[in-house]
Amino acid sequence: MSIQAVLTDALAKRAAFFEQAKQNNTDCYRVFHGTVEGENGLNIDRYGDAWLIQTFHQTLTEQQLEDISSVLTAHADFHIVYNDRSGNHSRVANTSGNEAQDYAQTEQVIRENGINFTSKLRHEGQDPLLFLDMRIGREYVCDNSKDKTVLNLFSYTCGIGIAAAMGGARKVMNVDFSSFALAAGQKNAELNRVTDVCEFVQSDAFPALRQLAGLPVGGRRNQKLPKYPKLRAMQFDLVFLDPPRFAKSAFGIVDLVNDYQGLFKPAVLATKAGGHIVCCNNVAKVDRQTWYDSLVRCVEKQGRKVTSSQWLDCHPDFPAFDDNHPLKIVVLGID
Repeated sequence: MSIQAVLTDALAKRAAFFEQAKQNNTDCYRVFHGTVEGENGLNIDRYGDAWLIQTFHQTLTEQQLEDISSVLTAHADFHIVYNDRSGNHSRVANTSGNEAQDYAQTEQVIRENGINFTSKLRHEGQDPLLFLDMRIGREYVCDNSKDKTVLNLFSYTCGIGIAAAMGGARKVMNVDFSSFALAAGQKNAELNRVTDVCEFVQSDAFPALRQLAGLPVGGRRNQKLPKYPKLRAMQFDLVFLDPPRFAKSAFGIVDLVNDYQGLFKPAVLATKAGGHIVCCNNVAKVDRQTWYDSLVRCVEKQGRKVTSSQWLDCHPDFPAFDDNHPLKIVVLGID
């Protein structure tokens, strides 16, 4: 099938979803998930009044881009931005026409379930400032944060933290190493008038989390530790843990395949008895049940108990083979 045909089919299958999104005051979602829908490495999203086309394996030809644009424009006449990320480190490699380039580099406001988020389709980072497949996580947090304290780790632009604040959280601490991401998070808080509830901590997650858990801050062998913000030990009603697949710093190594427990253990210790911790793992090859079992064992090694578990599945705009989505999210109740 041609690109036009598979895209037209994907749009038709999402008709009910599009209508529900409109009713929910949501204007950002996935339109085409190429890995599952027939064009591996091609993703198309709606971000407000723009279609964002992204390629991760192979650059589109001019004809392919024209074919895709014609189908999208017939559906809704929005701005079209094409980000070719098929090169090294998934960074945007192509230039766009002046109008598309100007729009892509301008801050926009998008909405998800009536919550405002800042978006920029091209900037110094790689992604458009809100991960759309995490919508289910933001919805859970919004629905379960009333009068609670919330810790949002690897917060990026603080979408989870903003959702918690909008859900009535008493206090939200957002932790991320990137000043750029936290600045966008502060903008999100301003857009939704929740700055009084949100705290923004620029820090490597390891020292922040270990201090909150009441553990000593250490580092990798022979690594000189850089300065880091000092935090007092405290526990939270709800902890959200969404680390990247792999990252390395003087304080430790984030490795979702081989050492999720290195972050999960202190996150458990920072969770109040009777509280909940939301754990995320976005590595496709990690087996869901094996990962879950390792989380339960880690909790029990701390002398605590998992009292409940709830899996959060991505919305239908992110289809997966056999309903086995690479992004795994589980909520654990802990005593």
